[in-house]
Amino acid sequence: MNTLLTSPRRLVLALVAAGALGATGAGLITAHEARAQQAAAVAAAPAPATAPAPVALPDFSAITAQYGPAVVNISVSGMRKVSGDDGAGSPTARQRGAQGLDPNDPFFEFFRRFGIPVPDMGGPGQRNVPMRGEGSGFIIDPNGIVLTNAHVVQGASDVTVKLTDRREFRAKVLGMDPKTDIAVLKIDAHDLPTVKLGNSNDLKVGDWVLAIGSPFGFENSVTAGVVSAKGRSLPDDSYVPFIQTDAAVNPGNSGGPLFNVRGQVVGINSQIYSRSGGFQGLSFAIPIEVATRVERQIVSTGHVEHARLGVAVQEVNQTFADSFKLPRPEGALVANVDAGGPADKAGLRVGDVILRINGQPIVASGDLPAYVGQQAPGAKVQMEVWRKGRTETLAATLGNANDKTTKVAGSDEVVGKGQLGLTLRPLQPDEARAAGVDKGQGLLIEDVRGPAALAGVQSGDVLLAINGTPVRGVEQVCAAIAHAGKSVALLIERDGDKIFVPVRLG
Repeated sequence: MNTLLTSPRRLVLALVAAGALGATGAGLITAHEARAQQAAAVAAAPAPATAPAPVALPDFSAITAQYGPAVVNISVSGMRKVSGDDGAGSPTARQRGAQGLDPNDPFFEFFRRFGIPVPDMGGPGQRNVPMRGEGSGFIIDPNGIVLTNAHVVQGASDVTVKLTDRREFRAKVLGMDPKTDIAVLKIDAHDLPTVKLGNSNDLKVGDWVLAIGSPFGFENSVTAGVVSAKGRSLPDDSYVPFIQTDAAVNPGNSGGPLFNVRGQVVGINSQIYSRSGGFQGLSFAIPIEVATRVERQIVSTGHVEHARLGVAVQEVNQTFADSFKLPRPEGALVANVDAGGPADKAGLRVGDVILRINGQPIVASGDLPAYVGQQAPGAKVQMEVWRKGRTETLAATLGNANDKTTKVAGSDEVVGKGQLGLTLRPLQPDEARAAGVDKGQGLLIEDVRGPAALAGVQSGDVLLAINGTPVRGVEQVCAAIAHAGKSVALLIERDGDKIFVPVRLG
């Protein structure tokens, strides 16, 4: 009878590796017992936390399949004037910009927004040359109503709408509104596919969105991204609170729809910010509510009306907030009030800061014209205004923007330190008339140094007010500076325009 001998040391090592050494170490247990103990330990251990369920991405393919056929390609043609005798450095060429178009040319806005290069025609004299462009649009009515951007069709003599089934129709421009960049087209067709309209107010920053259009002529191209911001005010489009997204938009996408994850159109892709002329992560869409409001007016009356307050406003930065004793750098600083306009009749003054209108907070200056521009002429509004360190409430009846456009003034935010650095003298009678100021008001700036120069004040400017108080003499200015805090707001007149300039004193 053979006996199997097992080394005690080997047995101990094997059992230790299995985790089966007795608690006291006084004896050995079998492998079967070790497995039983392990099973019991596992059973007694707390259950692991349940992993979070993966978040499902939107079904972009379903949205595209259902609503893509309602997205159309728009091609336009027309004529533009070119001049071959303007050198690259001439004032005319500099005014035209990189695209070489005259600002009055109907295609200037189209090419400005998307940076499409224009060929140099050369040759002396001025002549008409053919011009072509492409954009996008979408059908909102089965009987052929199409929405697109105004800059896509502005000035075009021929507009063609091409469907995804390759049918083409000559389109009639029912009307356009350059202030909101919306145009309404009509094609002779019926039983067409349409999009479903949504509400951009339901969008949240970070929501997924989908853009469909014809970038560079590649029809029915689909791109996706998220909402980067809402209510953006752009310098050239003060009537529109834009939706900013990072969905890729390029030349040709202009006028195409922006969808939410439910397949509803929430905006119209309008423009991009780019240093190259191509997409760089910043695209802007017009909220669909703005577009449909314009569309209804065009279809019913053939034209569009916007309200007007009659002011020029500019941004409130920290320097202005310090100068006007505002708790926060928010609101719309009134730089000019149109004489006899709605704001003037309501008692609004230069130097007031509009904080709210009809209860709507005005955070950035562009919020004001964007809100006013969407109201109807004749509408009554209540404004909360910051004046002389306290709030007041003013009521205004809005006018018609077709009479005169409300504008947003620019501002130079570069500031310096030290004293004001201005050399001033009273205005001569002819200078006062040219500046449009009353006798005894305003001072001519003859020389600029220090903080005022760094802030952008120039010789020849007319100083009208300091911190909203009209100036009538050099002594008054000196007294105002002596009692000022760390900054002042200078109201100046330059070339017929009035603007506040923030100057930090120390």
